[in-house]
Amino acid sequence: MSKSNKVLIGIIFLLLVALSLSLSGHFLLTRNGNAQPETERTAKATGSDFYTQNPIAKIARECSPAVVNIDTVTLVKQNPFPFGNDPFFKEFFGEGFGGPVQERTVPVPAKGSGFIVDKAGYILTNNHVVENASKITVTLLDGRHFNAKLVGRDPTFDLAVIQIKASNLPTLPLGDSDAAEVGEWVVAIGNPLGFENTVTAGVISGKNRTLQDSGVNFQGIIQTDAAINPGNSGGPLIDLNGQVVGINNAIVRGAQSMGFAVPINMAKQIMDDLIKHGEVKRGWMGVLVQTITPAFAETYRIPTGEGAVISDIVRGSPAEKAGFRRGDVVVGIDGKKVKSSQDVVLYVRNKLMGETVSLEIYRDGRKETIKVKLGEIPGKGDAPKASRTPDSGRSPRESTRIGATVSEITPELRELYGLSSEEGLVVTSVERSSIAGELGLRQGDQILEVNRKKVTTVSDWESIMDRGPKTFVLLVQREGQTLFFTYKK
Repeated sequence: MSKSNKVLIGIIFLLLVALSLSLSGHFLLTRNGNAQPETERTAKATGSDFYTQNPIAKIARECSPAVVNIDTVTLVKQNPFPFGNDPFFKEFFGEGFGGPVQERTVPVPAKGSGFIVDKAGYILTNNHVVENASKITVTLLDGRHFNAKLVGRDPTFDLAVIQIKASNLPTLPLGDSDAAEVGEWVVAIGNPLGFENTVTAGVISGKNRTLQDSGVNFQGIIQTDAAINPGNSGGPLIDLNGQVVGINNAIVRGAQSMGFAVPINMAKQIMDDLIKHGEVKRGWMGVLVQTITPAFAETYRIPTGEGAVISDIVRGSPAEKAGFRRGDVVVGIDGKKVKSSQDVVLYVRNKLMGETVSLEIYRDGRKETIKVKLGEIPGKGDAPKASRTPDSGRSPRESTRIGATVSEITPELRELYGLSSEEGLVVTSVERSSIAGELGLRQGDQILEVNRKKVTTVSDWESIMDRGPKTFVLLVQREGQTLFFTYKK
């Protein structure tokens, strides 16, 4: 064999040895003889996930014991005869056909979720899970069953607290939903469609969302793509630190990967109030606010395009006592910038009765700061009722401008539209495809001011509108509340 061939064989031998060492370092034989990548074996030994390196399995293992299944029974009245209230059958068989005497009360079961927040057995869940329930049963992960009592509920934020009497209860720590970021990983645990302790994962898709539907008006809530289904309601939304940042409460039917949760920071104060008092002593300021528009900013000389304008103030309210006026523009609240009316509404809704709030406002182009001590929301029926005025018999003057016919208010028109006063002018008709129609004016609206000037006669209205202003602001009273309507060409 020549010297060159020996060198070539030596090189090949060295390459084979190197390849063998590389493969032996990458694969190890398990006890059953199967090859296993060393990196995957190491990952399993440390308990982390090989592919994503996230602690979801650990969160599920440690947090699931504190998540409970909630079974409720609600008593509902039903008519056993399906056509009992059908007008067609009543026409032939009389009004007594299928009447209330045939109704019977039947139990309707439902399922939801919740989680234990205190060793005393307090469980946080959704209001709609336990509302009107005649019986509430809680099942823990270890199989124990308990009858629960309703401690208190708050329909405004769809929250409720129930309690069980038990020992050795696991609890979940409450985190900081304000610190949670969009794109952050979260885990949802609950009882979707009856499948107990189901774990799903996703991210926070958005914050400060508004969700409106029939009988539902949730504001400032968290949106997530972690799979949430019926039965998840009341379950926790957990961050990667194992802390609760939200309470799952809603889904959008027909959408994919769109779930919503009440931020835990909203729930903390409410939960404490429910435990202490059985109800929420929510703060009340007594104002109606609207988001500022360019037309309003120009007319009222406000040097900003962001903020919330106070369009109405309840008589005797904390806001009136503090010195607020209609037309004040709120641009800051407790040091936080106000961009829209929603910022003010959400902030005050999170405060409790007796707390003091500092508002930074613009009034007549000048900046001021006013503090107001929040009161308690008044009960229903406290609003003053309109008084009746005898018929005067006089004919009203009318005028049509910007597509709206307005009239001086007579006792007849006041009674017809249920007006609380004869102040200003009343709208008697609106052309749909007109400026008034675009503004949203309605029949029965009272126009009190135009561009900060009071209008008491049709002549006042015509003298302003005949100038053809490119920008104007109407102060309108509707159903006992005042609103600003703005127009700018």
